[in-house]
Amino acid sequence: MVIDWSQRGSDAAQQNPPKIRAAEYVRMSTEHQKYSTDNQSAVIRRYAEKRGYEIVRTYADEGKSGLRLVGRDALQSLLDDVERGRADYAAVLVYDVSRWGRFQDPDEAAEIELRCKRAGILVHYCAEQFENDGSIGSSIVKTVKRAMAGEYSRELSVKVFAGQANLIRLGYRQGGAAGYGLRRVLVDQTGKPKSELARGEQKSIATDRVILVPGPEAEIMVVREIYDHFTSGGRSEQEIAGILNSRGVLTDLARPWTRGTVHQILINEKYIGNNVWGRTSFKLKQVHCRNPASAWVRADGSFQPIVEAASFEAARAIIAARSDRLSDERMLELLSEILSRRGYLSGIIIDEAESCPSSSSYSSRFGTLLRAYALVGFVPDRDYRYLEINRALRRMHPGVIAEAMSGIERAGGLVVQDPTTDLLSINDEFTASIVVVRCINTAAGSLRWKVRLDTALEPDLTVAVRMNQTNEHPHDYYLLPRLDMHDAVLRLCEFNGLSLDAYRFDSLSRFYEMAARAPLPEAA
Repeated sequence: MVIDWSQRGSDAAQQNPPKIRAAEYVRMSTEHQKYSTDNQSAVIRRYAEKRGYEIVRTYADEGKSGLRLVGRDALQSLLDDVERGRADYAAVLVYDVSRWGRFQDPDEAAEIELRCKRAGILVHYCAEQFENDGSIGSSIVKTVKRAMAGEYSRELSVKVFAGQANLIRLGYRQGGAAGYGLRRVLVDQTGKPKSELARGEQKSIATDRVILVPGPEAEIMVVREIYDHFTSGGRSEQEIAGILNSRGVLTDLARPWTRGTVHQILINEKYIGNNVWGRTSFKLKQVHCRNPASAWVRADGSFQPIVEAASFEAARAIIAARSDRLSDERMLELLSEILSRRGYLSGIIIDEAESCPSSSSYSSRFGTLLRAYALVGFVPDRDYRYLEINRALRRMHPGVIAEAMSGIERAGGLVVQDPTTDLLSINDEFTASIVVVRCINTAAGSLRWKVRLDTALEPDLTVAVRMNQTNEHPHDYYLLPRLDMHDAVLRLCEFNGLSLDAYRFDSLSRFYEMAARAPLPEAA
């Protein structure tokens, strides 16, 4: 939303001395923060009154997350006005540093301010305790606050995920429609049912929870009919969809049945009463990805089933057997045919395709769905390569630990590895954790490394292996003593200044020599 305040009466202009024209930018994260932008604007206007600024334009992103620039129309409008010379003001007033966004890369927030400055537009943070005057002090404080803003979102994401996972394990539904044949019911904190939730309705009391219950008997019979046709009648999903459509039966979305909608009923465990969550993730709004089954959060037997477990397992076995009968080459041929017809691939598109294995079958056969995509020459719009890089680094980790243990022993030290945590105990004097850190190429062309310190294990020393730009070989090593490292995440640039580069080494030989000489030496 953009509001123009520049139309003022000529009498007011004559009575008041000239003021510096300025724009204000305000943002709130969710629609529940009803008065947040009003509060920000009040602080900004008091600041403007004291400093001699006149607010002539307001850019407001209401109910917009600060994790990404995408979807924040007002901020993009501001930047477009500034860079195209349409800005009829000399400064932008913002409540604080975090209003630009809680980006995971603090350089993204810095870039927004830089784009304004390049166009000759000054930026003022009205609620901060420092002057944004370009001094070394203000630059340091801004950098720290940008990093803190990103870390706040990361920590909040971890807490929210843990809370949701705990509710799933307790048998409560977390988001999403109930699905055909099921209904959502609101229960109070004691588990007593209160009311059924219609589609689109949400709970309004924080202590209330949502569970799934069987829906109307007619829908339950249709679900059981689908399983009978598939497991006993030998009919395909497409044939079952045709049978239902011929009778005028509609889905829970009041649409005709398709192969995909029938397939989803046959593979979803909620129909046998299991509460499963986390099949996909979109953490910090970075990348939407499918999670492996081992990462799903589940609580079996949470809801009243409407399908017998034996029928569900029989359906799953039939679906799995379809892909087992096909060679890798034939599966890829079918995938290529879908790509040629549709011009794009996704899990839903694959599941809708007739005479083709399901998307889960491709994931199981080729390791990941992305691997199958690559084999038929399809590149998704998003860059998912980091998933493969992470897997490669996890495979590399045991070798790095083995190399470190061998080097310490050659240098005359004694080292024991905890098989559960991989923590190394050296000479019975101190512990060390070895982490392999992926190299991140930013949009600006610079390199970044995000070191996650294992604060739960509290190692005396962390060996951070920074990978090179291609993530194929180690770039260098950082030896980080616990007494100097208080944060769970340490962000490293290509050059980090004397304070951190004192811990940097080009090989692990320094670590071997130091580890062999217990007790733990002083921090560098």
